[in-house]
Formats: sequence, structure tokens, C-alpha cells
Amino acid sequence: MSDAIKVGLLGCGTVGTGILRILSENRADIVARLGADIEVVKILVRDLDKARDPAVPEGLLTTNPGDVLAAGPDVLVEVLGGYEPARTLLLAGLEAGCHIVTANKALLARHGAEIFRAADVAAKDVIFEASVGGGIPIIRTLREGLAADRIDSIHAIINGTSNYMLTGMSQRAASYADVLGEAQARGYAEADPTMDVGGFDAAQKLSILISVSFGVDIPFDEITTEGIDRLTPQDFAFARQFGYAVKPLAVAKAHLPKDPTAADAKIEIEARVAPHLIPLDAMLAHTNGVFNAVRVHSHALGPVLFYGQGAGMMPTAAAVVSDIIEVGRNIQRGTSGRLPHLAFHKELVRPMGLRPSAESECPFYLRFTVRDEPGVIAQLSTLLGAHGISIRRMVQDQSEPGKPVPVVLLTHLAREGSVKAALAGIDGLPFVTSPTCYLRVEDIH
Repeated sequence: MSDAIKVGLLGCGTVGTGILRILSENRADIVARLGADIEVVKILVRDLDKARDPAVPEGLLTTNPGDVLAAGPDVLVEVLGGYEPARTLLLAGLEAGCHIVTANKALLARHGAEIFRAADVAAKDVIFEASVGGGIPIIRTLREGLAADRIDSIHAIINGTSNYMLTGMSQRAASYADVLGEAQARGYAEADPTMDVGGFDAAQKLSILISVSFGVDIPFDEITTEGIDRLTPQDFAFARQFGYAVKPLAVAKAHLPKDPTAADAKIEIEARVAPHLIPLDAMLAHTNGVFNAVRVHSHALGPVLFYGQGAGMMPTAAAVVSDIIEVGRNIQRGTSGRLPHLAFHKELVRPMGLRPSAESECPFYLRFTVRDEPGVIAQLSTLLGAHGISIRRMVQDQSEPGKPVPVVLLTHLAREGSVKAALAGIDGLPFVTSPTCYLRVEDIH
């Protein structure tokens, strides 16, 4: 058996503790697969006095990052989260000759390019399976399993908090405020849930998925990102009438140029994070609670779905340990750098860019809240038609006399810029009592 792969662990919270448990509980299988043991040589923590799981070896703990590098690890494993000190410590690790394993989607979404450049200079690997989807093996699949295929689109539920909340609103007709309080009480949502319910966590993960799927860097803060807080229980009821479920999707699509031979021809990537309507019989529609799922459609394979726990101690830790094994195998065989960090040789990727959101096209769900007056439907139809938007289905709900009434419709395929222009005019009409709720429709199966 080869010499042990030495690991320096940065962080020993929930995921770090899970890593240590898996290394202990699954040691025989890991050694059999790797051909070597994995030895944790030092563990960076913030507080030496904190009570810890029995799996944590107290004698290896330190609050000094220098102690971790001084222990001579082959692999630096980062599960601290956040931007700093994670960024600084990983760059120092690369300079010291360590390979990197990280679960830090925020760091990669913000500083990934810098870290990958440093890894190229150092000729070291950076592996990051756990950064998206917890234990779902989606990064490795996109980097290697689908290396021969061309990715057409990704539709993903990759934030468990938002999915848990929309599941509750759908199944129990509960309000946004009620399900948020429940999610916080159960530990599924933070005291400040903005990163999750606002879509920003999913946007960071989508940025990483886009990089390994298409070979282009799309900063997460350039991705159209909308939260779930505008939804009400009636939106779920109307969606069901139309044959749809409401899900928090991260969407990326590649649009090929109409004339590939043109001098300025480039592939456009459509990207957004928002609640969407999807058909009730779509497999993603049955991804409920805190579970995650990623639907990938590729040119040769067609649609394929990856489903599982997107967070939590053991699922995320299992992905991290799998990454350590991958790096360990590369070390043993002298094949570090076998794969480009983001699956593509950048200099060979066809020109790509982000498609302006106004140019995106899809059907829309629109819920107007209006006074029950003669001629309202005609005026709404006229304004939508003036912007080239045609109506596919419409429902007008009953209400108590004198109270506003919801008018809900599905459009045919419509340009997003046209829809938003139409809504800007409609929301200013005197009979409209609340801003229009709009949701995009993705007719996937």
C-alpha cells in the first residue's frame, strides 16, 4: 500500500466533523479504493474550547493557519465557508505545494478565476464537487461523464430552503411568512434568509454549473436573480388549474448563433434564478422539501436527472471525501492536472456571452389584481397585444362584491422585455390595485 495521503482540514463545523466521521467509519472501503490511507495531520478551528463530536481528534486542533501548512499536507481541504480567510488560506496552500479540495460555492463564484490561475502556476488540482448540490455528483458528471456531449440546458433546484418553503406553500396553502417561520424553527433557514429566499445562493451555484457545462465564466451577480417572496398561496392554486407546479429553478440554456460562420458569431448563455411554473408531470415537480435535483439536457443523451440531498453533514462530507480520493489517486499516479479545472481548455472554447434577459423568450404566468369593472379584460388584452403578447389561457376568479379580483393568464411564447414593458403600463392603470405577479414557464418533462 502506498504512503498515506496527508490532509490539512480548514474548518471543523458540521461538514468538517462529517468528513472526520466518514474517514473513520468508511476507512476500509476508502483504503481499498484509493490504495492508501488518508491521514488528517492538522485541523484549523476558530475556538479550541468548543465542545466537539468524538470523531474530532482534539490533539490535531489549532487556531493558527500556519500550523496546518507546517504539518506538510498533500491536500488542503477547505470547509470554512465565506470569502475570507478561505481565499487567502487556499492561495497560501497552493503556493506551499498543496492540492485543494473545497466545498465553498461563494468563494468559487467570486474568486474562482484567481484560485484556478494560482493552481495552474503551482501545477496543482482544485476539486469542488460539494460546492453544488451537496452529495449529488453533478460537477464530476459534467466535467467527465458528459465530456463527449454538448450541454444544451440545465434546470436545477439547488437551494433547499427555497424548495422547502415552496413545498409548504403548495401542499398546505400556507403563507410565505408562515413557511419562513417554520423553516427558521427547523433550522432550514437562517435568521436572515436573504441569500436563500432571494435566490443569491442558487445564483452562485448556477455560475459554477455554467462554467463546467459551457466553458464560460458568468459572474453570479450578472445572472438575473429573483426571490420567492412575491408568491401567495393562490399562485399555487392557479398553477395547478393550469397543470403546473411552482418550483425555485436555476436555469441555463445555450443558444447557438443563427449564422455560425459570421465574424461576430457567438453562443449566448441564457441564465436566471427565479420561481418558475413547470408541468405537474415533470420529474423536477416531485422534488420536494429540502431535496435538490439537477436536470441536464445534452445533445446526444437527452434529458437526465440527478436527485438527492443538497446539504447536510454527511451528504456534503461524502462529496468532499470523494474529492480527496480523486486527488489522492492523481498524486499516486503523477497525473495532477489531468483535467482542466473547469473542464475546458479556455483558449479552445468558442466565443460565448450572457444573453440579455430582455431577449429571453418563454411563456409567462401573469396574475393581475384589479377592480371588478366592465372592460377590464378587454383593456388588459389590448395592452398585452400591443406588445406582441398573445394569451393562451385565462381564469377570472370570483370575489366578494366591491373587492379586487385576480385575473390570471398564461401567455404563449413571449419576449421577456416585451412582457416587462407591458406590465409597466398595466400596473399604472387606475383599475389595477397591486403590482402584477409574473412567473416564467418552463415546459420541461
